[in-house]
Amino acid sequence: MHSFAAFTRTWRVQSTRTVYRHALGTRFSSTVASHVNRNPVLELQQRGLVAAMTSPDLVSHVDAGPTAIYCGVDPTASSLHLGNLVTLLGLLHFHIKGHTTIGLVGGATGTIGDPSGKSAERQPMSATTLARNVAGIDAQFQRFFKRGRTYAENRGYAVQGGGGHVKVVNNKTWFGKLSALEFLGDVGRYARVGTMIARDSVKSRLESPQGISFTEFSYQLLQAYDFWHLFHEDGCRIQLGGSDQWGNITAGIDLIHKKKKTTEEQVIIDNSDDSSSEKAMNAYGLTIPLLTTATGEKFGKSAGNAVWLDETMTSLFDFYQFFVKTADADVGRYLHYFTLLNADQINTVMEQHNAEPEKRIAQHTLAKETTELVHGAEAVPKALLATQVLFGSSLDRVKGQELIDAFEHDSRMVSLAKPQVGEMSVDRIALECGLCSSKSEAKKLVKSGGFYINNIKVTDPAYRIADKDWIDGAVCVLRSGKSNYKLVKAA
Repeated sequence: MHSFAAFTRTWRVQSTRTVYRHALGTRFSSTVASHVNRNPVLELQQRGLVAAMTSPDLVSHVDAGPTAIYCGVDPTASSLHLGNLVTLLGLLHFHIKGHTTIGLVGGATGTIGDPSGKSAERQPMSATTLARNVAGIDAQFQRFFKRGRTYAENRGYAVQGGGGHVKVVNNKTWFGKLSALEFLGDVGRYARVGTMIARDSVKSRLESPQGISFTEFSYQLLQAYDFWHLFHEDGCRIQLGGSDQWGNITAGIDLIHKKKKTTEEQVIIDNSDDSSSEKAMNAYGLTIPLLTTATGEKFGKSAGNAVWLDETMTSLFDFYQFFVKTADADVGRYLHYFTLLNADQINTVMEQHNAEPEKRIAQHTLAKETTELVHGAEAVPKALLATQVLFGSSLDRVKGQELIDAFEHDSRMVSLAKPQVGEMSVDRIALECGLCSSKSEAKKLVKSGGFYINNIKVTDPAYRIADKDWIDGAVCVLRSGKSNYKLVKAA
């Protein structure tokens, strides 16, 4: 509790020129250190965010001028999660430096499922669920880049003309027009089964008891065609993905190289003396390390510990707290991964953190930065207020509407009619709110001194919530034990 209070006591929202200062007085201004590289590939390398590149020529290709890069996700849920945030930040680095970024939602490939990193075949989704998930992720892509631009500008990045063009596409648009025979004729003829079998995503499944279906086996061809389509129609030259996507990315590059020999583009290259023209037609792959902890644990919904980027699925408090709980061994690396703070700023934070690790300055910095990046600057004071409330701080100066706003999408807040609440004893309210599973348990809790209203102990089970217990007449905070909270909003 001391560490949170020490951090928040001097935290304040300021102008876009000075973002915040923490307890030790570090000021992060709009000046970006000179070592922030204008080439996003080199910037990602400096941050430890490059696992592999298909060619070292990628650096010079990006240096030559604006290009286009894409990353795809299958809509297996209505929201992206923290594992996706690493690749989203990879795209953001390109976007704020003026390159076109394309987010691809796999409305078609999502019906099949990528076998990469999976031990069993994915269960098929209904058309309704798939459509809902596609719409959710499409909106999230748009929202992320809008907030990401603002966040970058607040950290001193000169985002020229609002950044490069952002485009969100759905691969069902082109796969929906292809028949099976057309796909086999247009894509299958270029694929070699031996190469497909040798890819890690397929090889590991072939050696497992579950095996792999032909449907999943063909997934790499579908993703390869995605890259070809964006290469041909949108001039997209780079595919970005997690390191588990290496096989799928190289499959796309192979298809591009084979197919373009039969297109007009190859004729142009053959008749050109300018070798740079041929380089301009190359395709590249760039992979980012999969997000893991220092102990090697993977983050993602398949690992059962997803932190969603949608605040209706992971509350602002829980999102913020996830980063506050980051281990000391991971926090420095995560500051490079999940923020746009430059190396000097991160070094300053880590020096101060190492001097007084009990204050968890680095973790709170990480939590504040990622919350602002993903949810916007207005979400940070909400997350801090929720943390203040749920860590038992005094509520004397808290406004009712601020509480309601801070917990707007949090399952801890329940709505009850005020007259109804006034007619119930607190043991009954504890049951209605879900603090206890039975009235006898609730009565025992209150009598034992484990029940609180606005962090003030109540020991009489017959006590009824009075007007003085409602904060600004709008909300009251109930607690059982040390950390089980419910907020009752007057409906």
